[in-house]
Amino acid sequence: MAANSLQTKVDRAVNTDKGFAHPLWAARADKLQSLSGVLLGLFLVMHLHFESSILFGKEAFYQVAQFLEGGIFSETGHGYPLVTKIFSCFMLLILLIHAVFALRRFPTQLGQWRALRNQMRFLPHEDTKIWFWQMITGFLLFFLVPTHLFTMITNPEIGPHLSAERVYHLNAWALYILLLPVVAVHAVFGLYRVVVKWGLVEQRFAMLKFAKVLLVYLMVLGVASLLTYIFIGRSLALPVVPYVSML
Repeated sequence: MAANSLQTKVDRAVNTDKGFAHPLWAARADKLQSLSGVLLGLFLVMHLHFESSILFGKEAFYQVAQFLEGGIFSETGHGYPLVTKIFSCFMLLILLIHAVFALRRFPTQLGQWRALRNQMRFLPHEDTKIWFWQMITGFLLFFLVPTHLFTMITNPEIGPHLSAERVYHLNAWALYILLLPVVAVHAVFGLYRVVVKWGLVEQRFAMLKFAKVLLVYLMVLGVASLLTYIFIGRSLALPVVPYVSML
């Protein structure tokens, strides 16, 4: 309750400063923020699972990539990289919408940060800590995610060899090793906060435990996939030749 009271006070001050003082507009902004956050969070969960198909071999990842790129509509069975480019643009738009409505919750005054710090110090409520890390990870993602999406927009070619080349030879691993924990924390606990905020579950503590288990699972899945791409990339000679299906 104390954490919710603090957040309400901070939100009221920030919303007043940024034109969301009217209850109707504040409610709409909350819904748009939650909806866009859910879309991004669910996309991350699916994205990590699609990427993890590399753990079953190059052929498995190749078939998944071709399917996602609309290969079933191609006479040759090859997908269309344009699909990846268009979808990346769409996700970038959703990200910007989410960021716009999330920024109104950021403490913008020194007194608000002091109130949050004192709250965390004297009453270490777990939801308050989650809210704090949501702000920190959200700020970092504002720079990390667009970098990743711009890469996919300008170079949408994916496949076992091409993706491994991007990760290893083009040093994308440095971005992903930062992006993975930050986006996983923000997405998982963001989904938890949405579920709790809109009263979709009654067992808040059970939901929080599930969120922590999901976070560990996604981190293990992501790290294992990233290491596999690095291992494949190390075995490839330059210039990298796209993978050819054995089927």
